[in-house]
Amino acid sequence: MSERSKPPFRADQVGSLIRPDNVRKARKEFEAGKLPEDELVAIQRAAIPGVVKLQEEIGFKAVTDGEYNRGGWQRDFLLAFKNVELIPSRVPVRFHTADGVVLQQPPTMQITGKLERVRPIFVDDFKFLKSIVAPGSTPKITIPSPTILHFRGGREAIDAVAYPTIEEFYADLARVYREEIADLAAAGCRYLQIDETNLAYLCDPTLREHARSIGEDPDALLRTYARLLNDVIAGKPDDMAICMHLCRGNYGGAWVAEGGYEPVAEVLLQDINVDGYFLEYDSDRAGGFEPLRFLPKNKAVVLGLITSKNGALEEKAAITRRIEEAARIVPLDQLCVSPQCGFASGIEGMAMTIEEQNAKLRLVVEVARDVWGA
Repeated sequence: MSERSKPPFRADQVGSLIRPDNVRKARKEFEAGKLPEDELVAIQRAAIPGVVKLQEEIGFKAVTDGEYNRGGWQRDFLLAFKNVELIPSRVPVRFHTADGVVLQQPPTMQITGKLERVRPIFVDDFKFLKSIVAPGSTPKITIPSPTILHFRGGREAIDAVAYPTIEEFYADLARVYREEIADLAAAGCRYLQIDETNLAYLCDPTLREHARSIGEDPDALLRTYARLLNDVIAGKPDDMAICMHLCRGNYGGAWVAEGGYEPVAEVLLQDINVDGYFLEYDSDRAGGFEPLRFLPKNKAVVLGLITSKNGALEEKAAITRRIEEAARIVPLDQLCVSPQCGFASGIEGMAMTIEEQNAKLRLVVEVARDVWGA
């Protein structure tokens, strides 16, 4: 068995990597108003070639910019849309850690008027990445899921004057996403990943209750989100691979949701028109492999078996055994391997050192070579 000819690849990774100290310092100074944006961009872009080369030398076919160009995995993108504003959250979020549960209230987003994409958002970042990858490497970019603009605040966080019906909001949201994807495609992007948390949150009984608290039926909301995501990616080029990463939350080793994929698996795997799924499987909180029975033959699953929540390096034999276990449900040819999540959802919140991160990335490639000969 050999390497896959299109994404996702046998050895793949989610996207974000731990930023070097000078990049983190520059971002903090920029956000404090002490550093001009052009200087921030210059510092970030000076660091990106090194992390691209690292991924290529380790053996990854798909490479990212490490998300060095972002302050966080979602806000830089979502706040670039007109009439999306950051507000204090009224809903406490339960972060699970090895030491117990911590209640926090991270800011949420509010829609204050008609959504518009006033400029390309990550297109220039993609063009820069594409310009520095080696021949044969595939530049990959990630964007946050559109469902984030609905799930935490629900209908109350969406301006009723601009959007008298929720259907009008979803239609505009899909449109502004399609505009960005079209420009990414025109710039040469052929590997796009949508980072999705809320479908994973709908696996958690507590967060399903949150959906009810904002007036939503969890199962109906799942189908609504599936239609939204399909509307977002409608019209993509035939040769653009789109994958979805499901995450239960990741910040400094903490997570938000728990629960296996069974409540969402059939809709997730069969009804959403993506090419592959990055699914976290690094601990019991994600349940077993049984929900993968719904995977169609034309899609792939990237098993997130190597955790980004702590620096302890997994045993290669243990990871291989887990892949063999999954292959009892899904043909091995439809499986790949990756870390469970990115290594840095923002400039803070890392759970390990860069050296520990790199050891885990090397392990991904070593496992893929042993299992698939890739």
